[in-house]
Amino acid sequence: MGKVRGFFFALVLAASFHTFGVGYASSDGPETLHGPLLPVKAVNSYKEALEVWKTPEDIARWIAAHFSYDRERAKELSETNRTIKGQPPIYDPSELFDRKTGVCVDLSRFAVETLKRIDPDSQPKYLMIEFDPIEVEGHWLRRHWLVSFRREGKIFFFADSERPGHIAGPFNTVLDFIQDYGRYRERRILHFEELNTYQKKRKTKTLKRQSQLEPLGSNNHSARVALLSIRSFANGRETFPSSTTCERKAERHEDQKR
Repeated sequence: MGKVRGFFFALVLAASFHTFGVGYASSDGPETLHGPLLPVKAVNSYKEALEVWKTPEDIARWIAAHFSYDRERAKELSETNRTIKGQPPIYDPSELFDRKTGVCVDLSRFAVETLKRIDPDSQPKYLMIEFDPIEVEGHWLRRHWLVSFRREGKIFFFADSERPGHIAGPFNTVLDFIQDYGRYRERRILHFEELNTYQKKRKTKTLKRQSQLEPLGSNNHSARVALLSIRSFANGRETFPSSTTCERKAERHEDQKR
């Protein structure tokens, strides 16, 4: 009888925990996690979620209950495919809500944009982490995305496809979390950065305006302004020095000469 009771107790205990599937070793897919199955605020649409959810915990519980990692999409968004044929667009929050599957950057966008709507004071941001690259089924992976937010002077991190539903914190600094996360993932972190967007900005050279280098009245001024315009265009910038601004500076320079 005691054995039966013990077995029944074990079943009840197991039923009170939620288990996530196993992902790639050292990849961004979820490991086997165990944690209490917390109640999820039931919503039928993303629009309704924005009305019902109030905190990061509400988002995290939905992620824990519904999100699954898309391994094939991870390959499509890998560094390998980026160099060969470009990448598909990142899911917007309503699309991820409907699909309930994606990769780390999809999940991060969902969490950041949702949290900005329901709790802007938490100051959600993207946390981009660059690891030593690993190869998974012929595809190179190196970047991982999750989300930071602030509460009572401390920093928390969540929306991590590696451990869905988990909220890490509190931490005093982002670096404190990074050191802890590197140990957890058992991977070397090469670079990390908090960002306001997941979209990669085109790199452009910062060029000093000619007005900072030579007097406006010098013979080389016009030529150098033209050269600055050409360099700006060549570097992918479609903005040119304002002619109105240049004219006003020239007028001020002439007034000073008088």
